[in-house]
Amino acid sequence: MAPDTPVRAPRPRKARTAGGKVRGPSPSLTVRHGIGFTRNPCASLLRLHAEAGPVAVVGTRRMPFVHLFGPDANAFVFANSGLFRWREAFDLLVPVNGETALIVSDGADHRRRRRLVQPAFHHRRVAGYVARMAANTDAALESWRPGRTLDAYAELRGVIRRSTVEVLFGDRLAADSEVIGRRLQVALAAVDRNFVLQMVLRSVPNPYMRRVAESRALVTRRVDEEIERRLREGGEYDDVLGMLLASRDEDGAGLTRQELQDQVISLISAGYDTTSAAMAWAVHALLAHPEAEERARREVAEVVGDRPVEAADLPALEYLDGVVNETLRLFPPAVLSARVPVEDFSYGGYRVPAGAMVFYSPFVTHRMPEVWPQAGRFRPERWDRSSALYRPTTPATYLPFGGGPHRCIGSTLATVEIKTMLACLLRRTRLSLVSPAATPTSVTAMRPRGGVPVRVLG
Repeated sequence: MAPDTPVRAPRPRKARTAGGKVRGPSPSLTVRHGIGFTRNPCASLLRLHAEAGPVAVVGTRRMPFVHLFGPDANAFVFANSGLFRWREAFDLLVPVNGETALIVSDGADHRRRRRLVQPAFHHRRVAGYVARMAANTDAALESWRPGRTLDAYAELRGVIRRSTVEVLFGDRLAADSEVIGRRLQVALAAVDRNFVLQMVLRSVPNPYMRRVAESRALVTRRVDEEIERRLREGGEYDDVLGMLLASRDEDGAGLTRQELQDQVISLISAGYDTTSAAMAWAVHALLAHPEAEERARREVAEVVGDRPVEAADLPALEYLDGVVNETLRLFPPAVLSARVPVEDFSYGGYRVPAGAMVFYSPFVTHRMPEVWPQAGRFRPERWDRSSALYRPTTPATYLPFGGGPHRCIGSTLATVEIKTMLACLLRRTRLSLVSPAATPTSVTAMRPRGGVPVRVLG
């Protein structure tokens, strides 16, 4: 990917002195967007931007939803992180990730937890995971016999789940990865539900949310058993859980038991849910563009040959790198992200009140033709500096993993895993799409509705 360039963003102006206009939600726009968002969130966001411009307000006066679209808005949000809270914006993720997970942490708590977790995702450590990722992918591909029809999304999701648990938390938890995945899926399915329905389900006791809590509690218990066993055995473990257990801040304090549990579970769920969604789109995009698939296949054959994929191969797979980046541009796992302002502020001539829900959208930014030539087309060659389509990126124009202090901590792990698995697929098998059509679903881990049915050709 092209190196990022510095972003200069305006500082927020307090609304009480800026004199910005107060824009109330448009009832008709709210209804149209609400119906459209339920049916197809991605298409509805593109229509909302086209109709309302860079600032769109929907919802109610008591609960306005303020959409800030485009690179300038992204830069503003990232440059002014102190203006916003995360916890309230991401509260719906608590049933999956837990009360102390990074994604729902704010301020000093977030900075401390991120500082303790960050070393586990250093580039050099991630490179050490490639051999296991490749071995797990190759093992799964052994059963992909010619003539067989299968859902590539579901099959590869299982591989990613096992690899994620294995490289981050060790073989013992990896042996239970399928059970852990089934339990977490109950909670992930709850997060996937309509936003309004989630709010209702969270507000009153009900059997559905009890099942979510019970499923997550079972995963917590299994994680806690592994923590207890390691503490009892002593010694060092060369994986992320070992690093989390050993990590200490400046005062010598480590993560609490709940923090350990929540970081492990949130890293497992995010590590396979969003990565498998992106992997599904990568497979679909390549198969839908035979010329891109063939070019990537030739590159893998030249670099890797008949041996297993290794970490040293990845830098030489430059076109495949473009495939991954282009997939994440067109199909960013998080369609939109949210913040809650701690005070009124003014943006684009409009006053945004404290407590509103503020959204920015990687998906919309990545589809803006004024930012990306041929924005709606899958063109991996645009990442080659010699291409006429090439554009230098900034954190505000290319943001598949968010940005600012809360940028996804596992972004390197995700891109390395997708690239490794694609290299394994291209080296070992040929596939064709059962249907070329694919409709996005979910805004937290956008994936193709109905998966990616494929026929194994060889």
